[in-house]
Amino acid sequence: MAMTVHCDIVSAEEELFSGLAEMVIVHGAQGDLGILMGHTPLLSSLKPGPVRVIKQGGQEEIFYVSGGFVEVQPNMVKVLADTAIRAKDIDEAAAKEAMLAAEKALSEKGAEFDYGAASAHLAAAMAQLRTIEELRKKYGRH
Repeated sequence: MAMTVHCDIVSAEEELFSGLAEMVIVHGAQGDLGILMGHTPLLSSLKPGPVRVIKQGGQEEIFYVSGGFVEVQPNMVKVLADTAIRAKDIDEAAAKEAMLAAEKALSEKGAEFDYGAASAHLAAAMAQLRTIEELRKKYGRH
């Protein structure tokens, strides 16, 4: 049996996952991080995107986080997300609609235009779609 770490994925609204994982992969500020038992302690901000949890026994579960932080200790991984959703629960049509709306806002800059907000909405929608695509690659469905 593979060595495991305890993993918690928590959003502002709820705890989505708490259990043992063989590996946790997050989209950190400096790139993707693969975390195994015994990993060096660290704290990193997270970019919007998928969090992959390879659970004890090899089964994988994918989550979408809109950003937040990951805390790593040698036997524990804690993902503290602004918003977190199980990838299978993402509404693909709503994410595509949000992406199109953000792209439209970026192209039609008006006097009251908030570039930062429009860019953040675009990045979040694209990250949700990227998470759905990763789920499709893994399981061939959504």
